[in-house]
Amino acid sequence: MLIERRMVIAGLLACAGGGVRAASPTEDARSLYGPVEGEPFPVPAVNLSRIGRAFFRAQVSYPTREPAGTIVIDPRRHYLYLVNGDGTAMRYGVGVGRQGFAWSGTATINSKQEWPDWYPPKEMLERQPELMEKMRTLQSGIGMPGGPRNPLGARAMYLWQNNKDTLYRIHGTTEPWTIGTNASSGCIRMINQDAIDLYERAPIGARVIVLGSGAQGDIQVGDQQQGRRRGPGRVVTEDAPETDPAPAPARVSPKPNLLQSIFGRDPSAYGRY
Repeated sequence: MLIERRMVIAGLLACAGGGVRAASPTEDARSLYGPVEGEPFPVPAVNLSRIGRAFFRAQVSYPTREPAGTIVIDPRRHYLYLVNGDGTAMRYGVGVGRQGFAWSGTATINSKQEWPDWYPPKEMLERQPELMEKMRTLQSGIGMPGGPRNPLGARAMYLWQNNKDTLYRIHGTTEPWTIGTNASSGCIRMINQDAIDLYERAPIGARVIVLGSGAQGDIQVGDQQQGRRRGPGRVVTEDAPETDPAPAPARVSPKPNLLQSIFGRDPSAYGRY
């Protein structure tokens, strides 16, 4: 009888969670950013030690009047939000434009591509003829075919406004350690695993709102929403919260490496990097 009572108590404790270990935040992140199967090119696991935990993908509280499916990008905090429509959003860490390349405004996703090609301008190839070794004759001209070394990464979403290409994209990256920094030529870069996730969730035609970065010389793209300023350079729209649910720590952009020196400063005829 005593043995039976002990077995019942043990079973109740197990049902209450006493025998189950909850997954740690690190384990959750590893499951999100592990290797991706089924792709035409390798998508390796991300070295999470080089990225701040605040920039890992997460479902967060995000009260807004924007409808579900809207993408809101906050360059100051290095976050991209995909609005769910129920007071929450899927939040992704991003890399944004460095000084002189920051922009704000509205656009729509006109098209999406998996493993996109990249086309450098003729002027760039003339200045750096050694790049021709990496180029191929592609359908739209001389460019770098999609693949693991292409700076646009595994996915790209092309932003248009008034039926015109803004030359800005939301795309993956070969430099995931730059997430949370100002390191691009204006495009919104994401960890490849996050770019793949957003690619599946965001439809063509989705509205994209890029808030002001607060930096001097922000490039205005599209019809900027009227807003009110709160503090130096802070623009608060009527439809966006004034504060981020989880403010990100300030980070310093790393020094440009060889890949940035090749791809980071010249906008392509088909988009910036």
